[in-house]
Amino acid sequence: MLDAELVFKEALTGGDFATAFRADLSDGRTIFVKTHADPPEHFFSTEASGLQWLHNTGTVRIPKVLAVSDEPPFLAMQWIEPGNSNDDADLGRALAELHRQQWPQFGRPDSRTTGSLAVPNMPCDTWHEFYAQRRLYPLAETARGKKALSGKDCRAIEQIADQLSALLIANDKPSLLHGDLWAGNRITDSKGCSWLIDPAAHGGHREFDLAMMQLFGGYSAQCFAAYNDTYPLTAGFAGRVALHQLAPLVVHAIKFGSGYVSAVKDAIEKSRACLGV
Repeated sequence: MLDAELVFKEALTGGDFATAFRADLSDGRTIFVKTHADPPEHFFSTEASGLQWLHNTGTVRIPKVLAVSDEPPFLAMQWIEPGNSNDDADLGRALAELHRQQWPQFGRPDSRTTGSLAVPNMPCDTWHEFYAQRRLYPLAETARGKKALSGKDCRAIEQIADQLSALLIANDKPSLLHGDLWAGNRITDSKGCSWLIDPAAHGGHREFDLAMMQLFGGYSAQCFAAYNDTYPLTAGFAGRVALHQLAPLVVHAIKFGSGYVSAVKDAIEKSRACLGV
């Protein structure tokens, strides 16, 4: 554990699920702490293991986990002092090296769910099986149950999942992914170095992380160019971006409402075109 007393805490904003604090300890350290009144089972210990997996690759910068508990639920990490400038090329190269790392299967070896919607991560042998069975089918079912999407759109997502096995992507071996790589989960420190936080780490197709980076912006062309120079993307990636974005867009429609429905519909149509259906 922390082996020190908490002497000050300051609430932080920016997250959509956990309650976060900057905290000072009696031994002089400043740390980051987050908690939640009723998180999914093993939520914080699952995040901590994902942070450790990413750290162990020696590629991307990951804050050190200092303490974690599921009862009471909290996660304490090294504090990263934010800065303004950043080196996107350095991040692109680091992500490329992360994705080069071998991972034994699509999913998580502990089969734990990730994210506030607790999406499943039981291991699969192929990308199309994982993306269909662990993302598109269960998310369509959740969206239907919560009436976040129309029955027609949910059926369309399931039909796309039905056709995934027909899409052959070269070099589709599993990579260790951050899993939720929107720009808000990248911190730039006072030296301009990028650190990654809040992962939904699992074995997946590397294109998923890159598609997520393009979903809401925040990463420069320099970042993607450096990535591609280090670990060239497979031909046709641009046409598959919407397919990879479909799952996170459905998550946003479920969590945040109708403002994302049109984006889901657009991703459905582009995914159909990608699959030729």
